[in-house]
Amino acid sequence: MSVHDTPEALAAALPRGRALLGLDLGDKTIGVAVSDGLWSVATPLETIRRRKFGLDAARVLEIATGRDAGGLLLGLPRNMDGTEGPRCQSTRAFARNLSRLTDLPIGFWDERLSTVAAERALLEADTSRRRRAEVIDHVAAGYILQGFLDRLSHMERDG
Repeated sequence: MSVHDTPEALAAALPRGRALLGLDLGDKTIGVAVSDGLWSVATPLETIRRRKFGLDAARVLEIATGRDAGGLLLGLPRNMDGTEGPRCQSTRAFARNLSRLTDLPIGFWDERLSTVAAERALLEADTSRRRRAEVIDHVAAGYILQGFLDRLSHMERDG
């Protein structure tokens, strides 16, 4: 099983020079973002409407293949006090099930406040309410992935 609990473990398992996909798992949607091969910039990509796991996983893996992704990063929705509730359990179950369908390394990133940050950025950009609803999930996925990419660059710099 290639599910890694720490950013360091995921970083060690990732192949160099390949994009990463960031996922923001919601009850009704999955926000998807992609990085460049240098792991410096995360770009919001699309929002998948959730149906059932098999279909959702197939779409995620189709995007991963199309982008030549070397790994998957799932936002872990911890409570503000750092504890894990039902949404974290559901995210970990999704990762476990997904790991049975792919050899790509899968990891987690603490996503607390990513949706809040995405919403703030969209409000500052004067995005309409309807448009915000359409893009919030993949913009949040971009924040999740960018947080991990920033951490990777610090890990490499600090050796």
